[in-house]
Amino acid sequence: MKNTVLFLFASLIMAASTSNWSQPAEVRHEDALVISYTARVDGPYLVVRADVAQGWHTFALDNVQRVNDKLAGKPALSMDRSTEIEVTGVQVESPWQETPPKDFSRPSLRMFSFGYDRQGIFAAKIRPAGLASAVRFAKLRIRGQACTETVCKNIDATLTVAVPGSSRNPVEIKLDELVQAR
Repeated sequence: MKNTVLFLFASLIMAASTSNWSQPAEVRHEDALVISYTARVDGPYLVVRADVAQGWHTFALDNVQRVNDKLAGKPALSMDRSTEIEVTGVQVESPWQETPPKDFSRPSLRMFSFGYDRQGIFAAKIRPAGLASAVRFAKLRIRGQACTETVCKNIDATLTVAVPGSSRNPVEIKLDELVQAR
């Protein structure tokens, strides 16, 4: 009996620590999962996680700026779309930060792109709108692109995430591992 109670208690703690992520918004191509987005509030930050399927990659928030920097005024043969995150229901108070993106560029072809092939994390400081003690909801619209070597899929996904009225919770994400999107 004691072991059963301990097991149930441990299960509840584990569920509570993983349940603050929103329900996933999945993007599919021909029934195969391409990318899945989840979000949560972590202290005063809104955090968005992009889990990318094997063989696919997606792009950084500042992909276009990074590409333009690399091209230094030369025309691009093609350019992959940056990831965009629109938020309603809370006020975004800081620039977005992101996991340092990988360089997928092929300079010999004058093709440059930067992004994620497994997981990307995006975070911005927010301020809940409305009453301080109530739980509110933020709505996120994520647009961008995910590609394989042969095909690209446009992304237009929506998420809803609970926003507690108080941001006194400790921050669990490692902000020092993120870079500011340009």
